[in-house]
Amino acid sequence: MELFRQSIATPLGEMCSLADERGIILCDFIDSPHFEREMNGIGRWLPDRHIVDRPHRWLQQLTTELEAYFAGTRQTFTVPLHPVGTPFQLAVWELLLRIPYGDTLSYADEARQLGRPTATRAVAGANGRNRLPILIPCHRVVGSDGSLTGYSSGVDRKSALLQLERHFRQ
Repeated sequence: MELFRQSIATPLGEMCSLADERGIILCDFIDSPHFEREMNGIGRWLPDRHIVDRPHRWLQQLTTELEAYFAGTRQTFTVPLHPVGTPFQLAVWELLLRIPYGDTLSYADEARQLGRPTATRAVAGANGRNRLPILIPCHRVVGSDGSLTGYSSGVDRKSALLQLERHFRQ
């Protein structure tokens, strides 16, 4: 089976995206310190797949939606997502999808909403393993004091994404 790959230029840097027939599996900044780890992780989760550099409808839709997001004309994504991870990671990422555009939530609050109030570190770890940043908005999670702690693609990008969303929030 094939995984379709495409590069996407954004105002914050080049992203690599992967999709299969179910949806987008990965969309991450190629200069992220964790990019290689996440690409290798895809191979562990989907070992029977090989990557091809060919257009795919989900990748085309993703490109259009990311352009609109960065232009401030899109606040939600409708392209199908196919995140791969543990059941705990999937639960964390599902919660991230419910954080409204331009809002933030603390890691501790995220853990409490998951019914795991002592699992703040585990929640932060799952956020850090998110292979779909922006689409699954882990950039909207901050420290309990509101500080911009941690982001797999760098705190500067996290800050830029939050500023963009606050600027265009309706």
